Amino acid sequence: MNILLVEDEDIAAKKLTKTLEAVEPDATVVAVTSSVGETVSWLRTYGTGHPTSPDLILMDIELADGQSFQIFEQIPVNVPVIFTTSYDEYALKAFKVNSIDYLLKPVQKDELRAALDKFLGQKAAKMPTGVEASETVRLLVQELQKQLQPKAYRQRFLVQYVNKLLSIETHQIAYFFTDNRLNQLQTLDGRKMIVDYSLDEVEAMLDPAHFFRVSRSFLVSIGSVDQVQTYFGNRLALKLKPGTDKEVVVSREKLTPFKEWMGK
Repeated sequence: MNILLVEDEDIAAKKLTKTLEAVEPDATVVAVTSSVGETVSWLRTYGTGHPTSPDLILMDIELADGQSFQIFEQIPVNVPVIFTTSYDEYALKAFKVNSIDYLLKPVQKDELRAALDKFLGQKAAKMPTGVEASETVRLLVQELQKQLQPKAYRQRFLVQYVNKLLSIETHQIAYFFTDNRLNQLQTLDGRKMIVDYSLDEVEAMLDPAHFFRVSRSFLVSIGSVDQVQTYFGNRLALKLKPGTDKEVVVSREKLTPFKEWMGK
């Protein structure tokens, strides 16, 4: 089995080569390319009909001169591709659904073995190759590119305050909370306003770098956390600004991600 590695980090390429040797002794790494340009050039020369033509490509998404998706825009890739990437599984779920595999870095032996078995199974079943396979990959790459576009987060909320409608910028909001089944926001200057969304909906609208859902009842901004105190049950209690008469406790399942969020 001839394999082309597309990887711009020398250490990562060497580790992946060793992992390949361990799980698939019959595999031969015919070349390692580190950029979009180098990969396109190599495939044009060796991609089809050459003794070293690859049966499979292991391809990193982020390369030295751009994203590997650009390769598919410049040349037909008629070879099955397994992507190796640091992106999380949610962004890449389209690949699983469409039977194109990917491996999260650092690549583990059992995961690589499973991906190779999947490839060999598809090959034995004579699944689409050539132009048809290339078109399938091209369409999947387009879908993935859409998913990896930076998400547009909510910048403001239109709320009713006294007898007026106000547009409140997200940077003015200290936290969102639920009280007596009413979902409200608290501004940094001390105003409370009812919002027409559930906390689940609000959470999905906001940039997770700036807002964190600490419990079912509180969604806080990084600027509102005044103090973090130890709490019984190995939990944490928060003192917010502006203050609240409600107890704000980080739930157990949120403890580790909360600490990571606070430390970024």
